[in-house]
Order: sequence, then structure tokens, then C-alpha cells
Amino acid sequence: MSKKILEALDGFYRCHIASPTIITVHADGRDNAMSAVWHSTLSFKPPLCGVSISPDRDTHNLILDTKEFALNFLPLKKAELIAQVGGCHWSKVDKFKCFNIETEPPRKIKSPILKDAYAAYECKLFDHHTYGDHEWFVGEVVAVHTEDGLFKDGVLDLQRVKLALYLGSDKYITASSEEVRYLNRKEYGKG
Repeated sequence: MSKKILEALDGFYRCHIASPTIITVHADGRDNAMSAVWHSTLSFKPPLCGVSISPDRDTHNLILDTKEFALNFLPLKKAELIAQVGGCHWSKVDKFKCFNIETEPPRKIKSPILKDAYAAYECKLFDHHTYGDHEWFVGEVVAVHTEDGLFKDGVLDLQRVKLALYLGSDKYITASSEEVRYLNRKEYGKG
């Protein structure tokens, strides 16, 4: 297979599929929600995860002010909600009222947990740093919410939850449990 070299590097991030999350923050007596796909687990001990947010987004300053946020992972059937909260600003729209977003109370922070999330992390701001045109927010996970029966054999049960995976350009897909491969590392040696 021949490879094409991208002349316009502005589309480099489209070469991978990402799992979207809705970031929630409670500030000034209101809740905010923002969708994001640039996030990652960073450490087990302490439990850290990170998310990349543009300073142009309301959520950026809200996290800096409140020092906390929640990451909410929604299934494919909620892809429209993921797109909706990413397409408007907190300063102009109460997203929770406009999109009828239901929440559950958090345990350790004030940021809301979305009722439709199959998993959610409550995070306290651990660190942040600017990289290029985005800020990387590192959160220490202080509580995890999951649906009962979400895991099978130690991993997400793809029969139970149809993951929302973002392709870009407002296109979403899911993973198939029929295509899961198990690789026995012992056969490959340790190195």
C-alpha cells in the first residue's frame, strides 16, 4: 500500500478515531457541558487523565476557576447530544435546559454527572499546561461512576454498550464485539 503525505498538516488529527466525552463543570450556580475528543488516561497511581481544551471555549476558564471537572462517556445512541453540546456556548445557552440533559449528583466534586453516561470520572484539577493553541488539563480522578454489568472479563462489554466513536466531520460509529481479538502476550515473550 502506498502512503500519501499530507501537504496540509491542519488535518493530521483526522487520522485516528476518537472516543468523545462530555466535560461538565459547575460554576457560578450553573452547569456547563462541552464535548471533546482529545483526552487520555495518563497514570494509574495517582489516577490521572487529561483533556485538551481551547482557550476559546467557556469550559477552559471555568475549569481554571473551579479547579474541577467531570468526564462523561456516552453511548452511540447519544451521539446527537454529544454534537449538540459541542456546537453552542455556555455564555449564550443553558445547555442542560435546551437539550433536556438529566444529571446525577457527583460524590466528591460539584460538576454534574450525566445520567445517560455509561461511565463518568469526577476529577480535581491536578495540573495544566499550554501546548500550541490548546490547554492540556490534567485531572486526578477522585470518583468513578459506571453502569452495573459494564465489564466482562475485565474489559468493556461491547454487547452491553455501543461506544460512540468519533470519525470527524460530525460522523460517529461504534465498535463491534464480533471483531475483538485476544492476544496472549506469553506467546510473544516479554521484552
